[in-house]
Amino acid sequence: MRIRLRGPSGQSTLTLEDTSTVSQLLDEISSQTSIPKSSLIIKYGYPPKPLEFPPSSETLLLSDLQVRLNGEQLIVSRGSASPGQGAAQRSSETTVQQGPVTDKAAQLGNQVGASSSQSGFSFGGYGSAPPSQSTGTGSGAAAPLSLQRKSIANVADDPPEVIMPENGGTLVLRIMPDDNSCLFRAIAQAVTPHMDTMNELRSIVAQNIQAHPDKYSKVVLDDKEPDDYCRWIQTEDAWGGQIELDILSTHFDIEICSIDVQTLRVDRYNEGMMTRCVVVYSGIHYDTIALAPFDMPPEADVKVFDTADDGILASALALCQTLQDRHYYTDTAGFQIRCNDCGSMVTGERGATEHAVKTGHYNFGEAS
Repeated sequence: MRIRLRGPSGQSTLTLEDTSTVSQLLDEISSQTSIPKSSLIIKYGYPPKPLEFPPSSETLLLSDLQVRLNGEQLIVSRGSASPGQGAAQRSSETTVQQGPVTDKAAQLGNQVGASSSQSGFSFGGYGSAPPSQSTGTGSGAAAPLSLQRKSIANVADDPPEVIMPENGGTLVLRIMPDDNSCLFRAIAQAVTPHMDTMNELRSIVAQNIQAHPDKYSKVVLDDKEPDDYCRWIQTEDAWGGQIELDILSTHFDIEICSIDVQTLRVDRYNEGMMTRCVVVYSGIHYDTIALAPFDMPPEADVKVFDTADDGILASALALCQTLQDRHYYTDTAGFQIRCNDCGSMVTGERGATEHAVKTGHYNFGEAS
């Protein structure tokens, strides 16, 4: 299992066996942070909660804990605890107990649904929380609007590519699933290619917003309170966008270039780093650019590049020009949308939102 640490001296990643114990985890954290075990203060999740263990739990397997630590980010600080206190201290409110693993993302989603009447979706993928709406079909929490892209067979079946003999491979588009996590998958493919880290990346975003209230204010978060935004972005239906690209590029010390297919504009996040990855934004979806070495399987893809290699970005733009020619993008202001509940046709994000408010229908598809 892999656990990301964020401590006083920076961040690092722990790699532990599934059979590792609580004691081994604490030893590793102490070694990485130079904080004595007795003084460790560890928090996890959002809002950050103390990670504390039952008495005499040092031989307890991490896999037997109720909290699933694989892929989690732990925030570590130094406390003033005396021996016997600190990370191993028992807490009646936050003690990590043995038991079945719980899905924290699902719990957060249930909390949002139970306490909020928000509905809507982020067509533009800009990371904005859905606007508050009141429906004419009753009270209570409204479902988020669901949008399906039109067929992408002309790209999926015949993907464009740019041959780069000087780099020993071909630049290609790796298409992400349409599962509301395309941005997080596109970034994860580059920075953590062998891990399924959707929940972890969402948690990183929430923790950074919470840690920097001056930077990520209500105004920046599309008029949403930071706590509301943080709860929302950790639900599986929330789309990521500019805010998330900004946070994740800084978190992973990498420049992220986002190419807009419709305009061929390049947005750079955390510019000036030694390495970069390239994502392709097509209006309501994100994919990843990869260099596929000649005669090698997709597992050998290269998705992180030296920022000094301008040829990669130029070739990525050429590839996106081909995507533009094939209309591999969605015009979020003027595209036609069909309501999958009643068949009505509406125009753009505004039309879909108004239709949902009027009818209570939330399932839409991009008209072909």
